[in-house]
Amino acid sequence: MIGSSYAFFVNKFNSSLFIIALLTTVAYQVLSNFANDYGDGIKGADDNRTGPKRAVQSGLISRPSMKKAIKILSLVSIILTLFLVTLAFGAFSKYFFLFIVLGSLAIFAAIKYTVGKFAYGYFGLGDLFVFIFFGIVSVLGSNFLFSANLNWLLLNPAITLGLLSVGVLNLNNMRDLKSDEKSGKKTLAVCMGKKTSKIYHSVIISAAIGLMLKFQISLEIQSVFLNIILFLNILGLLIHLFQIYNITQPSHYDNFLKIVALHAFFYSIIISLYFFKIVV
Repeated sequence: MIGSSYAFFVNKFNSSLFIIALLTTVAYQVLSNFANDYGDGIKGADDNRTGPKRAVQSGLISRPSMKKAIKILSLVSIILTLFLVTLAFGAFSKYFFLFIVLGSLAIFAAIKYTVGKFAYGYFGLGDLFVFIFFGIVSVLGSNFLFSANLNWLLLNPAITLGLLSVGVLNLNNMRDLKSDEKSGKKTLAVCMGKKTSKIYHSVIISAAIGLMLKFQISLEIQSVFLNIILFLNILGLLIHLFQIYNITQPSHYDNFLKIVALHAFFYSIIISLYFFKIVV
């Protein structure tokens, strides 16, 4: 949303490209969720899960069926990536192969988070990959599709969304800390422990809040409505910090996980409204 809307802001927007980029993003996300469900299910990480039941772990979907779904989604993701990159740059052009590699890495990262012997989510690397792909690549990469140029103005919201995405993952990992530890899944939360994970979460969200405020000021937004909504979003995250500090039961992290995800979503929408020049 942010990368595409900024392309509109600087008169580089292409509606067909935006639609295909959106479909490709959804395909990556669904693939990631399915692969995560499958990987944790076969490794036993979901056997004593605190959060919502998973499809493979609960028996709702069999392992072979989920594996087949992952293969189909991988194929769909590959086709959409090829279509997207060809539409953006033309087949075999200067940036064609670069973005084919980036797309392939995104698909690989979506699957290898929990699937396979050397799944990086089991070695404390999930936070890094989420920051890169949900933040930096998603914002700067999507904008590059339109402009064939790195717009460094977008680095601020790219880092912000990366941090908020890591915050969502960290809440998930704090919730599942005990079950992950038992199954040998060494997330950063497992490595750091309960107390340090909370401090880490506070640093992540505080940094995101600071960047959101800085970006809002730098844009010099004239709309009172957008400014109020942006400040309310920041206020919600500040309240979230105090709420997380007081949590004692792992299951209580689950609702806040969804709240942080919504804050990231609404932030993307609000900034996009400004760049799309839909200002009230």
